[in-house]
Amino acid sequence: MRMKRRHWALAAAPLALALLAATGCESTPGAGAESDAAPSTPAARVCAKPAAGPAKAPAGAVTVDPAVVGDLAAKTKSSPPNTTFWLRPGKHRLDPDRYAQVIPKEGNRYLGAPGAVLDGRKTNQYAFGGSAHNVTIRYLTVQRFVAPPDEGVVNHDSADGWVIEHATIQNNSGAGLMAGARQQVRASCLRDNGQYGMNAYKANGRITGLVVEGNEIVGNNTGDWERRREGCGCTGGIKFWAVNGADVRGNWVHDNRGTGLWADTNNNDFRIENNVLEANDGAALIYETSYNAVIRNNTIRRNNWVEGRREADRGDSFPYATIYLSESGGEPRIRARTNKIEIYRNVLENNWSGITLWENADRFCNSLANTSSGDCTLLVRDTDRCAKPAIATAPLYADCRWKTQRVDIHNNRFVLDKSVVDCTVKCDRMAVLANYGTYPDWSPYQGERVAEAITSKQHNRWHDNVYLGPWKFVAHNPSRILNSGQWQGAPYQQDAGSTFRAGDGG
Repeated sequence: MRMKRRHWALAAAPLALALLAATGCESTPGAGAESDAAPSTPAARVCAKPAAGPAKAPAGAVTVDPAVVGDLAAKTKSSPPNTTFWLRPGKHRLDPDRYAQVIPKEGNRYLGAPGAVLDGRKTNQYAFGGSAHNVTIRYLTVQRFVAPPDEGVVNHDSADGWVIEHATIQNNSGAGLMAGARQQVRASCLRDNGQYGMNAYKANGRITGLVVEGNEIVGNNTGDWERRREGCGCTGGIKFWAVNGADVRGNWVHDNRGTGLWADTNNNDFRIENNVLEANDGAALIYETSYNAVIRNNTIRRNNWVEGRREADRGDSFPYATIYLSESGGEPRIRARTNKIEIYRNVLENNWSGITLWENADRFCNSLANTSSGDCTLLVRDTDRCAKPAIATAPLYADCRWKTQRVDIHNNRFVLDKSVVDCTVKCDRMAVLANYGTYPDWSPYQGERVAEAITSKQHNRWHDNVYLGPWKFVAHNPSRILNSGQWQGAPYQQDAGSTFRAGDGG
């Protein structure tokens, strides 16, 4: 799997659930946003008390004995497709070979009894692999496997149609879980894995119809891979790559060492809703070089304190935010349930900054500054077409670049108390901006063209939001810092109908 490098900087080349109440707010006309802001969302507390599996073997199930090393893999091999396996209570082990693993057959079902654990003993790399479709894993703990970086322990080969429910996948290296098309991950605990809780990546073909619902995703990236491979973009509670259609709802994504949810490179048609995203070291959500999403009814708090503070301490002026849209926007020509990115009815409380819309003028198909190496937009399949002189004219001028466009941010509540975040500057910003284009020398996007487009020509709009606390706004480039009046006034004309109470956040 190729590695990605974040483009945060302006590169030229290369558990109380109560929210602060807003009472007696002074509002501008149309400030009905206050009553529309999302209520607090309950967290999916799965890891502390996992659901128990069946205490007795279901009728017709094959019983797996933890006292027999390799029993699960052997009985899987000798049984026909569509077999149900019941793992007795206890610690189940595979043969002591690094590549020993369970290779399910089509339609197999694996049910763990109360206390059933499949333990890799820091010896086996993978727990479940192979290409069989429609495999189900329920009520089972999978732990201490040592998958290499970017590889996964459960569904190692990204087979399609798998269902993972009421599972605990913890203390593994690499990713706890990979994903295939139509995969469902529900009510599971993805905890303390070395790189990702889940790596939604498929080497051949696209992932479609992914459902991630009601899970607790906590403490992942224990290996601190962003430091080991600086700027690799290779971590997250969950990382999504080229997923076409995902519903991510009702999850508790917290205390991950890095970003909570990160969609990177040609994802499309996401619904991210009713989640609690909190206390992640980095952004709660990154949506990067991707398309068409609805982000709504989420409770987002205390994110990005570690990474945001670190960059501020280094003197970086970039508005690092808790929701970061990087070269991502709505595109009506790509089929989805929406033709824009809509962010609404979320509560963002005491994060390091708010929402940043960013576009790197030097990042486009066929540019060496495109860190999605070898990839082009979903509008241009042949990267080689994005070259001079054709790229300078329609349609390639528009289609060779991932654009942050058609982003609609409304009816959200943004709360900031700097005494809680423990900051004085750089933690209080909303932003829409780009860098000054310089590279490569044949680029048609040089100068301020992209900055002007993202700021005023690409239909990016804030409106009808509630702001509590001392918020600032950044437009066009990092040096252009505005107060609320300047942000609402010409030429930006943002946040019509919004409420501002600078003193209420703290």
